[in-house]
Amino acid sequence: MGDLEQETVRVTAWVRGRVQGVGFRWWVRARALELGLAGSATNLSDGRVEVVAEGPRERCERLLELLEGDAPGGVPGRPGRVSGVVRRWSEPRGEAAGFLER
Repeated sequence: MGDLEQETVRVTAWVRGRVQGVGFRWWVRARALELGLAGSATNLSDGRVEVVAEGPRERCERLLELLEGDAPGGVPGRPGRVSGVVRRWSEPRGEAAGFLER
């Protein structure tokens, strides 16, 4: 693997759709922990979920793929319905180990 794939990054993703009250944050937390990422998934007052993840770039990109779920019908087992994901890459801030639901 190249250095770029192993670079530690931070991504913030704002997920739109039917993503609150359906177990979506729990599902994101499980996927992030499987990928070895640190961060959080937080319900926002406008109905979106904000996902913050830090770790190797390739693993953060995989989490985004799972969030976006471009395959017909989305990602098997993913609760709710995602209508869009806006992402922002930034420098890592040193998230504490683990992944929180807020």
